[in-house]
Amino acid sequence: MYLLDTNALLYFLYDSEKLSEKASEVIYHGNEKISVSIVSMWEIALKASIGKLEIKSSISKIVETCEKEQFSILPIRPFHLDEIGTLPAIHGDPFDRLIVSQTIAENLVIITKDRTMPLYPVRVLW
Repeated sequence: MYLLDTNALLYFLYDSEKLSEKASEVIYHGNEKISVSIVSMWEIALKASIGKLEIKSSISKIVETCEKEQFSILPIRPFHLDEIGTLPAIHGDPFDRLIVSQTIAENLVIITKDRTMPLYPVRVLW
């Protein structure tokens, strides 16, 4: 089971050529379950609202696209928040810290190009 990080989700949606070969294989041709965190939707919405990111559709449409692709939307659960308290202070980005905690708590493999995430005890595919 895999979790798309926000960067991988954006590449999937808007610029699939930037996905690594391994990531593309899992996303487009794999039989594994793929999840997208609601945290990524929040991050995209926030960054778009302050001009740090330009998106071509609404968050609702992005979620609709994910569901059409049979990606499950992973909500934030209390035990994900408990996991944050156990993380070392490696990454300062609160969105990434929550995505890392979800990855650990749900025993997922994260699909990301982020070079900091592998410093946590997570399995990374890129």
